[in-house]
Amino acid sequence: MVNLSWLLGHGKTSYTSHDNPAPLKTKAGSKTSLPKLAAVSIPPCRLNPFLFNGHLQTMYTAVKDPGPPIYYKRQILSSDHSVYPGTFAVDFVVSKQAGETASSSISHDEAAKLPERTTHFTPSEWDDLPSNDSKPMIIALHGLTGGSHEVYLRETLAPLTASGWSACVVNGRGCALSQITTPQLFNSRATWDVRQTIKTLLTMFPNRPLYAIGFSLGANILTNYCSEEGDACVLEAAVACCNPWNLELCNTELQRTWLGLEVYARTMGKNLMSLFERHREQILKVEGLEEEKVMSSRYIFEFDRHVQCPTWGYPTEGAYYRDSQSVDALLGVRVPFLGINAEDDPVRFQTRILLSSREEKV
Repeated sequence: MVNLSWLLGHGKTSYTSHDNPAPLKTKAGSKTSLPKLAAVSIPPCRLNPFLFNGHLQTMYTAVKDPGPPIYYKRQILSSDHSVYPGTFAVDFVVSKQAGETASSSISHDEAAKLPERTTHFTPSEWDDLPSNDSKPMIIALHGLTGGSHEVYLRETLAPLTASGWSACVVNGRGCALSQITTPQLFNSRATWDVRQTIKTLLTMFPNRPLYAIGFSLGANILTNYCSEEGDACVLEAAVACCNPWNLELCNTELQRTWLGLEVYARTMGKNLMSLFERHREQILKVEGLEEEKVMSSRYIFEFDRHVQCPTWGYPTEGAYYRDSQSVDALLGVRVPFLGINAEDDPVRFQTRILLSSREEKV
């Protein structure tokens, strides 16, 4: 019999986890596990039947979608890292009323320097933000060259904040119209800013349970962060969506086909070059960076070769990918951790829904 389930948009969901995952205690006092919890709480996968493969689904994301109107207040934090100084932007979700009031009080020129529905905290607003409440809070990390304004991110935060959660987004350096004050952009292993953000949140909101979610490059960074923290990780749980996992293999696979090279690798390279143009003056301060080679970059791996390698001291983009990828870091995660991947994702080839793979974590 021919399987016509795709006509109804029915997708297949499979789960992978440790054979003996660590137990979780529910509020009612009973015990469960993350694999069991995921299986009963994650709804069936329903897709648009006209977008019947990974390529169409990926390309459709380029279609303009307004998404839910999330409002943010931005705070610029100064890095406390000894070898990664500078500043980075964290956007906190605020109410519609607070966002509209703030937007109405700034000039058109000031609004143009920020993403839509985003304003800066005033010093007094930031000083008044700390709280002893115990509402859950989620920290979000976006994908390559993205930011808090992305539709996929707002679609995730909207139902959570509507149900009483607090939320913030850690923007990669130079992303979401933020300015860099040192020559370094983000990189695939740049866990320092999310680490500092979490420390700051613990000080400001000592009673809030903290959760985190990352998308694509942000998922790779989040996985590395959880692994680096190990048993000391303060997150209650983490979710990695569309993590590329093995960056070296992804790079090889992207170059293997015309579509991978000329559509996906070129598009990501173009987005990175746009970021370079915005921050050209700062980035060109990197010792050993050759502007002519940077300007000739068309693909993501060329940008990484000519910008990220001299910036971070890697001899080749392959060395950068091997050091930054999170596929092995997963073994060091010790908090409840859910990884979600599409089996037909054309950009990220480690395609499996992953749950934590050791008994010490779930």
